[in-house]
Amino acid sequence: MSTLRYYQLDVFSSRPGQGNPLGVVIGADDWDAAAMQAFAAWTDLVETTFLLPPTQASADYRVRIFTPKKEIPFAGHPSLGSAHAALESGFTKLREGALVQECGAGLLPVRSEGEGAARQLFVQAPRATLVREGRFDEAALQPLLSDCAPGKLPPALVEGGRRWWIAELDSEAAVRGYAPNHALIAHLAQRDDALGLCLFARCVGARYDVVVRAFPAGVGIAEDPASGAANGLIAGYIALREPQGALARGYRVSQGREIGHDARISVAIDADGSVWVGGPTCTVIRGELDWPR
Repeated sequence: MSTLRYYQLDVFSSRPGQGNPLGVVIGADDWDAAAMQAFAAWTDLVETTFLLPPTQASADYRVRIFTPKKEIPFAGHPSLGSAHAALESGFTKLREGALVQECGAGLLPVRSEGEGAARQLFVQAPRATLVREGRFDEAALQPLLSDCAPGKLPPALVEGGRRWWIAELDSEAAVRGYAPNHALIAHLAQRDDALGLCLFARCVGARYDVVVRAFPAGVGIAEDPASGAANGLIAGYIALREPQGALARGYRVSQGREIGHDARISVAIDADGSVWVGGPTCTVIRGELDWPR
């Protein structure tokens, strides 16, 4: 039996229960992938990460990210939560207000803004690539979007660390009232090797600029309460298609209310199109873990 440190966090929220939960294991340096996968399946969280020493000199730490079913190269809220745990546990320290994360998607910068409970962490999302644009009335999307009015941008299959179908609807009410068909979303995801379908709409007169809902049925999850990777791809798509638009330098996101959460996500977009996704993170559980190798 090994004794290790374990953190359970809420990411994209400063209050427990409002963001996206994450488990972080520190000290499992001698675990193989099967042991990590077994523990991630046991926690049954959307993702569980393992904080490890880096293998590249320029990185501050390495992270392996597991859903209950498989290892994935990158996800937004596990990256931010792992950075939070690395700092809080003393595993690493900031260098000029920043960290470098090593993960399956490569070396990703993480920057810190603010202090203490007000601190927000931002991870630079992998560069978004447009796989193809679609139409609301095409065969694969029509059953999912036929009752929806489109927004400014056409639906698109976008890749960057993860792959999502993204569709903009015409209003916040349309996104919040959307009734997903999880079987059809899963079929679409499997066909295109994607996580699923992500919807967004622009908002006016709210404390946020964009509302988002993400349905990763391709990995067996009904709805994600706060998705850093999906929001990174939405921002990347907006940066590609509207480089001079109102959202071109960043915006605030509301996600998760429909399933009892209230995540707040901040997106920043640099002049070169680089996307940073961030927000607050809070520790809910810290302790020791006993688990067989």
